[in-house]
Amino acid sequence: MTDIMRPISIEALLPWIMEEYKKSNTIFGVRKFFKAEKNKTISLFNEQMETPVGPAAGPHTQLTQNIVAAYLTGSRFFEVKTVQILDGEDLPVSKPCITARDEAYNCEWSTELRVPQAMEEYIKAWFILKLLAKEFELGDPNGFIFNMSVGYDLEGIKTPKIQAYIDGMQDASTTAVWEKCIAAAKANLDLFTRVDESYIDQISPKVSHSITLSTLHGCPPDEIERIAVHLLKDKGLNTFIKCNPTLLGYDYARKTMDELGFDYMEFDDHHFNEDLQFEDAVPMLHRLQELANSKQLNFGVKITNTFPVDVGQNELPSEEMYMSGRSLFPLSVMVAKKLSDAFGGKLQISYSGGADIFNVKDLFEAGIWPITVATTLLKPGGYQRMSQVANVVATLDYPTHVQLDLEKLTALVEKSKTQARYQKSIKLPISPKIKETLPLLNCYTAPCRGTGGCPIDQDIPAYLRYVAEGNYLEALKVITDKNPLPFITGTICAHPCETKCTRQFYEGAIDIRGVKLEAAEHAYDELMATMVKPISVPDAPRTAVVGGGPAGISAGYLLAREGFPVTVFEKDQTIGGVCSQIVPEFRISMESVQHDVDLAKFMGAEFKCGQAAPSLEELKEQGFDNVIYAIGAWKHNNLKLAAGEAINSLEFLQACRKNPNTNPYGEEIVVIGGGNTAMDCARAAKHLPGVKNVSLVYRRDKRNMPADEEELYMALEDGVTFRELLAPIGLENGQLKCEVMKLGARDASGRKKPEATGEFVEVPATTVVSAIGEKVDDTFFNAIGIQTDNRGRVIVDRDTLQTNLDNVFVVGDANRGPATIVEAIADATKACNAITEVHNKNFERANQNIDRRIPRAKRGILVTDDTPMTQAERCLECSIICESCVDVCPNRANVVINVNDDPQILHIDRMCNECGNCETFCPYSSAPYKDKFTLFNSEADFYDSTNEGFYTIDAAAQKVLLRYKGQTATITLSESNMDIPNGLLDFMETVINEYSFMLAN
Repeated sequence: MTDIMRPISIEALLPWIMEEYKKSNTIFGVRKFFKAEKNKTISLFNEQMETPVGPAAGPHTQLTQNIVAAYLTGSRFFEVKTVQILDGEDLPVSKPCITARDEAYNCEWSTELRVPQAMEEYIKAWFILKLLAKEFELGDPNGFIFNMSVGYDLEGIKTPKIQAYIDGMQDASTTAVWEKCIAAAKANLDLFTRVDESYIDQISPKVSHSITLSTLHGCPPDEIERIAVHLLKDKGLNTFIKCNPTLLGYDYARKTMDELGFDYMEFDDHHFNEDLQFEDAVPMLHRLQELANSKQLNFGVKITNTFPVDVGQNELPSEEMYMSGRSLFPLSVMVAKKLSDAFGGKLQISYSGGADIFNVKDLFEAGIWPITVATTLLKPGGYQRMSQVANVVATLDYPTHVQLDLEKLTALVEKSKTQARYQKSIKLPISPKIKETLPLLNCYTAPCRGTGGCPIDQDIPAYLRYVAEGNYLEALKVITDKNPLPFITGTICAHPCETKCTRQFYEGAIDIRGVKLEAAEHAYDELMATMVKPISVPDAPRTAVVGGGPAGISAGYLLAREGFPVTVFEKDQTIGGVCSQIVPEFRISMESVQHDVDLAKFMGAEFKCGQAAPSLEELKEQGFDNVIYAIGAWKHNNLKLAAGEAINSLEFLQACRKNPNTNPYGEEIVVIGGGNTAMDCARAAKHLPGVKNVSLVYRRDKRNMPADEEELYMALEDGVTFRELLAPIGLENGQLKCEVMKLGARDASGRKKPEATGEFVEVPATTVVSAIGEKVDDTFFNAIGIQTDNRGRVIVDRDTLQTNLDNVFVVGDANRGPATIVEAIADATKACNAITEVHNKNFERANQNIDRRIPRAKRGILVTDDTPMTQAERCLECSIICESCVDVCPNRANVVINVNDDPQILHIDRMCNECGNCETFCPYSSAPYKDKFTLFNSEADFYDSTNEGFYTIDAAAQKVLLRYKGQTATITLSESNMDIPNGLLDFMETVINEYSFMLAN
């Protein structure tokens, strides 16, 4: 495919809109329409708008369908995408050009259409909104405003091309596209019920009376002023001037970004030195305000332009990119405050710069409006997010004049510096993608349970749904179907599922682990009372499990549930492994561990504690047919100090667990390491009596520590002192000598490599605890004839986890190296499956008859004080419906096609400019705009692409040009000789027969 967009004609747009609505009650995928409150408007430019919110000049105002989707969801102020002299294919935009996973970056700037095309798109959109307002009674047909955006210098703006654009937008009546709009509407009157010829004839061609000036970075103040004078004086336009965050100065911007955790953003001071300076801006704006007043025009500023930063980690294929979203908000509101203070609150501010549902109310109540958004609409939920924004603002009192509340604005600036929402997490996020690639059909999936998500493929959406309904028993049944340790995993699971949760792109991932524990605590007694003991399988082979940690308990549970005899051997007096012996009691209680053990015992697993397991030979002699070794990683990596000694982290934690009220370690405890075990050691030390300080020494910074983010936060909350960028040297006289490190280039792990500086510091230390990793004791396995690799890990069959010895298996740490609890369960399941089939009910896959309207209704609704939800209720039900690629596409190029009542995703080539946004949010390791089945609207476009897809040659004969699995052929769908799945044939047939409106140009 190419990144060239092919605008849809007005003759094709009107049937598309009305027929799609008739078929599915949607328009360009928008399912819920916003209806404005009657007789409530706010005045701007001598025009009225029903809500002072809408899309910013950018990806959501480039094409007609984009603007239509924004209107349907509540937008009433449209800052259409910037035009300039450089346009169309001459515009050098690298692709992909958007990445909006958290804060957003882009390397686009103005419209990618030719300027005359752009004007046609905006005029078509204006005209269609007039029709939709009337037809669907969405509000006053005159209740919205179009605002032009132009750049970037006076010479370009004065060219005939840009002047024709400005004039055509001011009065479209002389343009060819206006005549086409009228003719198309009249030709399609049968599609409407409330629109007639007289209504069409009275639609005003005066599309826009206002303009926003966007200037390139480095544009001198006198040039900006000359352009503004031209727009005000010569063109008679109400005018906003975009102001950049560079007005704040480099030092302020750098300090703010660093303090909020965006210290990895790379930018220097050259834009700050070259851009408009604040001391020049204020007098210039005063002069322009006076000119506007004399012309009886509105004048103000648009805050802000996006913020230029360097491409430092291959985020986009360019050298520089523009930052926006939540990280831009603290800078933008400070620009607003600074200018408002200078003008005593009398300067009109049109706002964009991280605006979203979480701050729009504060912005509006501070006197800032209109408010435009972009980044929030690029995330799952897409345009539908605008409905929530519009509904919130529509409940507020509308002002009658410009007056900023300086106190509220000051408070908003302070809030932006302290609220967690505007602070980057300590750890940079893990990739949300699963390892699988995107299938052409039936691609909806719950990434929380996919590869990289839940290692045991837990039916997470199913139990979240049951908990949301208050049905805890059914939820716990779903959990224990695959997870024998609901209490342990509900308390201390590393929850990789949450790193894949689509809800993270709303207000944060669901606390999936917490919901699991909620179900376990509410329904455990009822589950135990209602469970039926398994029936023993006659003559079933006996299995010995060596090790009573999470992997061993799981193996015991799973085999016993299948009716197979199993004995778990644990040398300690208590079952639980690290959960009962190492992990501090304040993190998980023995009572919780015992609940999970009792589940396995109920199933029939036998536990023998207090002595080492018999040898492999003895186990065989005792009649055990299978042996599963589930011993953990208990061998410690020794920290070598030039002087003094460090104690073993596991021995330290074991002693703290057994004797939490005894402190033989002194007042100053130093923990060396940056992993989860180090965090446990530091927190355990903080709980010991008589300890004054606990320091955690690590050679990298917090961002580059291997510990999970929540572990870092818990250590910080407990008061652990993080001494970053220090490498321990030696311990003498109560002082740990350390060398100061600095971070250099990134290593193979993606973390920045620590480099020595030759500087040294001392850290008070009465005891040093070494927590630099654990490993499996391979000497044990080698002694009994089990082969290991050069890392000490047992060599196993990957499908069964059987070793080189027949019917001898290894699970957990010995297989993987230090592993998580849920990985231990996954290994236990795999080994047990090699012994006998483990029967799981796969609840989610067996329960596909859920009304899809329920999860779809959640799309685009973020949790706020006004829209509270429980953790379980927040689930988006991705296993039933995903459609993130549909949500996040500004151009609506990914659409839902119902094939035999099953939703499939179709990619429409002509509507796509390869911005790449759908790739960011697709849960698969794929890009929908490249990998989904594609509809082409011309043979030339078909051959200009490598996408699998089709072009309809003759709809009546169902004759298509098809590319599938690298083969291209012209076929008739009912008589195809190609090896094409029936589902794909049905897909194409459905598009041709039921979605024919998508085929027209």
